[in-house]
Amino acid sequence: MIMSRIEARRDEDTVAAGPLVDRLLGGLPAEAVLTDPDVTASYANDMASFCPAGSPAVVVLPRTVEQVQHVMRTATELRVPVVPQGARTGLSGAANASDGCIVLSLTKMDRILEIDPVDRIAVVEPGVVNATLSRAVGEHGLAYPPDPSSWEMCTIGGNIGTASGGLCCVKYGVTAEYVLGLDVVLADGRLMSTGRRTAKGVAGYDLTRLFVGSEGSLGIVVRAVLALRPKPPEQLVLAAEFSSSAAACDAVCRIMAGGHVPSLLELMDRTTVRAVNDMARMGLPESTEALLLAAFDTTDPAADLAAVGALCEAAGATQVVPAEDAAESELLLTARRMSLVALEAVKGTTMIDDVCVPRSRLGELIDGVERISEKHRLTIGVVAHAGDGNTHPTVCFDAQDPEESRRARESFDEIMALGLQLGGTITGEHGVGVLKKEWLARELGPVNLEMQRAVKQVFDPHGILNPGKLF
Repeated sequence: MIMSRIEARRDEDTVAAGPLVDRLLGGLPAEAVLTDPDVTASYANDMASFCPAGSPAVVVLPRTVEQVQHVMRTATELRVPVVPQGARTGLSGAANASDGCIVLSLTKMDRILEIDPVDRIAVVEPGVVNATLSRAVGEHGLAYPPDPSSWEMCTIGGNIGTASGGLCCVKYGVTAEYVLGLDVVLADGRLMSTGRRTAKGVAGYDLTRLFVGSEGSLGIVVRAVLALRPKPPEQLVLAAEFSSSAAACDAVCRIMAGGHVPSLLELMDRTTVRAVNDMARMGLPESTEALLLAAFDTTDPAADLAAVGALCEAAGATQVVPAEDAAESELLLTARRMSLVALEAVKGTTMIDDVCVPRSRLGELIDGVERISEKHRLTIGVVAHAGDGNTHPTVCFDAQDPEESRRARESFDEIMALGLQLGGTITGEHGVGVLKKEWLARELGPVNLEMQRAVKQVFDPHGILNPGKLF
């Protein structure tokens, strides 16, 4: 009986989706249109917790701009919502499906179209994986600096959609600073180009920046012109142990006030250090309350590390250990990159906050997170891009325990409220998606929110692009 009901439901879905699928197949090859409910269900979520997701009517995997245009024309004519997706490594629910939608997966559009060492640009499709691009431009003596922790999986299109950052943003900046121009398929299927290939250009409104961070709510990015930099020397990393997070944050303030420009300045609290050791036996110092990692990719990194090491000692570091070579440096960076995965292993599920505060108030945020952790009787580890005040308090909980899940959600919200109280923002690089919709309204205020909704209306008058996200 149960199986017959399931089959009957599948038959109903097939009938309902029939006209849509037929129209899509008119401009897409059969292998690019997925309708099996078991398959389409696997495209329903990104990696965020507590974010509802619907059931897609169909998943499409276009390979050309023309195919994306066909999808959007069809969606507009039939008034079907479209949810753009990359690798679904996001942490805010921005790529979650809505009921009856077309999931537009751009992972098959994965070509690097051009690398120009003279103009220092790369032209890429949205499905190019961040690490793949980094390695490709490296062969030309160039670098694409934005490097999210998920860089081996995440795509450039997803990075653009969420305006992502990474470990190196303290020196090199975030994705928005490297997007020079875009080709975007609008909701009605028209193709629009924004920006430029030149190093300078101020003609008209900066629509390129408007699309960066828009989470697929204004159009579908199908091509990007990205700025590149000369490949820097190999960086060396220093690890400094502290007996308190406050002392580590004091060191961060001393380093930045001293005019130093590290290529990386990352913080891991005691909870995170122990989680990484438990997962990978990294041998990190478990006696520490906070571990600060600083790196330099200058012509004389050893001298820079020595100067920063002295500042760490002045702030109360109990031990300062500079890496001796690139291999030792990479080991420390590997530990930092696996932090979020290690924290997830503590209880099986995590909620990863993304609060950014002024550097001068970083210590207050971390102390506040500790109080929230104690109040809700939860494990909350903090990792941070300390150099720019972007923290990732990570709530560990058992998703099968309703009471613990409730406390996890409450603690998450209290951390965001604390960030705003300290003059910060609810998201530094993960985006809003579904997870932080209510908090976006609080941060922006009514007038700002009204203007943003008006922009959305201009680009997407029928409200079909990633509905239910951001606002």
